[in-house]
Amino acid sequence: MMNTPYRRWTALLLRRVGQAVALALVVGTLSFAMMRSLPGDMATRVAAGRYGYDLVSAAAAAQVRQELHLDQAWPQALLGWWQQLLSLDLGQSLVTGEPVWEEVAGHLGATLHLTGAALLLALLMGLPAAWWSANHPGGWADRALSAVTVVLRGTPAFLVAVLLMLLAAVQLGMLPAAGSHQEGAWLLPALTLALPLAAGCARVGAQALREARQLPSHRFARTKGLDDDQADWRHALRHAALPVVAYMGVQAVVLAEGAVVVESLFAWPGIGHALVHGVFGRDVPVVQGAALCMGLLFITFNLVLDALQAVLDPRQVQPGVSA
Repeated sequence: MMNTPYRRWTALLLRRVGQAVALALVVGTLSFAMMRSLPGDMATRVAAGRYGYDLVSAAAAAQVRQELHLDQAWPQALLGWWQQLLSLDLGQSLVTGEPVWEEVAGHLGATLHLTGAALLLALLMGLPAAWWSANHPGGWADRALSAVTVVLRGTPAFLVAVLLMLLAAVQLGMLPAAGSHQEGAWLLPALTLALPLAAGCARVGAQALREARQLPSHRFARTKGLDDDQADWRHALRHAALPVVAYMGVQAVVLAEGAVVVESLFAWPGIGHALVHGVFGRDVPVVQGAALCMGLLFITFNLVLDALQAVLDPRQVQPGVSA
């Protein structure tokens, strides 16, 4: 007979698989309906994406319409996409003719690279600030952290991006302003995403560490003769890590799904960048594939977050609290 933890995680995995299937159908259908509802002739926009706006003609649009069967009725076209999805085939790009899986996979890798770099930078900046703030409650560092958190969390990402471009790329000439092929091109967009996240991580971490130091296990460790640092490492940090992991896990989803503006500003070839170009070019399969990948990222990140919380807190009774 399966033990209880195994049953719980099996149930969680099955639930996530069910969510992924439902998500694929809902996201694909909504993307299809949205793209078909946009004003203008879809065949003309696709032809413009293929040949350029200066070379688009009525004959070119008619050829594209016939080639791609864009005159099909909505139900018939949607049913065809559902059948492709069941066979794990997202179709081909209407503009480039390349398989959507290949196009989306490359963009997804770029987004994950940017998200991972932003999370790492946020932790490198946020955790030391959290430690310092927790050790000096009410001091100048704690007050400064509160002010910086409010400013960074309230500043739009595009404004942070422009300021970093002006300072690091234009004034100092240290880093490229945009693109992905030059050395260090990832740093400015990653820093744009990391700064607000680092401020939030520092604030959450400092509060969590203060609360962990009030737990009976920490106080008992101090009565056994351990100094503050030893008691923190052996008892407080594990408890304090739980809210930090939960916060960072949720923010990882926000970073991956909300990096559209940052990727567009820095010309970073991520999934958000692909989604924007797919919408402009009326490339329905690419839009569906990009939106589907972003939704599946949400499910995957939540599953990883459940696992991390279970490792840090074995007393957790029911996985999936982050869903």
